[in-house]
Amino acid sequence: MMFAELKKSLHAVFSQFGKILDVLAFKTLKHKGQAWVIFEDANSATNALRRMQGFPFYDKEMRIQYAKTKSDIIAKADGTFVPREKRKRHDEKGGKKRKEQLDPNQAAAGLNPSYAGAYGATPPLSQIPYLGARPIVPEAPAPPNNILFVQNLPHDATAMMLQMLFNQYPGLKDVRMVEAKPGIAFVEYENEMQSTVAMQALQGFKIQQNQMLITYAKK
Repeated sequence: MMFAELKKSLHAVFSQFGKILDVLAFKTLKHKGQAWVIFEDANSATNALRRMQGFPFYDKEMRIQYAKTKSDIIAKADGTFVPREKRKRHDEKGGKKRKEQLDPNQAAAGLNPSYAGAYGATPPLSQIPYLGARPIVPEAPAPPNNILFVQNLPHDATAMMLQMLFNQYPGLKDVRMVEAKPGIAFVEYENEMQSTVAMQALQGFKIQQNQMLITYAKK
């Protein structure tokens, strides 16, 4: 699994709970199998922690807790930021490190350790909104069935990313991307009741800057 895909997948899964300021993951041995999701507010982080605890992420159940230290981006926002070098000297001067407190703005997720060693270099976070493909509006709506037609996905969306999103709802059987037409996919459930629940829950869900458009697939 590519490192960039990991961050995009985490962002896609957790963004349903609130605005995400950053997603951090490292390939070092010390942080193997760990990642940090930084929300704009504590309520979003708390909701994510409760709802996603034990959620299957790359075939491994996530273990989520509040991060032990405040992130730089949050500290800068509330005016408590101290450069790491000054922080280190202050701790050494005091003789012992201050007791770390849990930061409710961050949800720290434990990921599948078997993938941690395969992470590549951290890519720069893009500040440019990605528009992706325009929705392809069907000529006539298809009747309810067990297969969903998903449009307006970012071109770099992956089947694994969609599988994690739609796997929150029971009955998921398969996710198929259309390589010849980036921006669309088919998501199959065991029956139309299950596909309907997923469609209603994820209709308009944003991946990056793209709002998903979900309809029943034509058979």
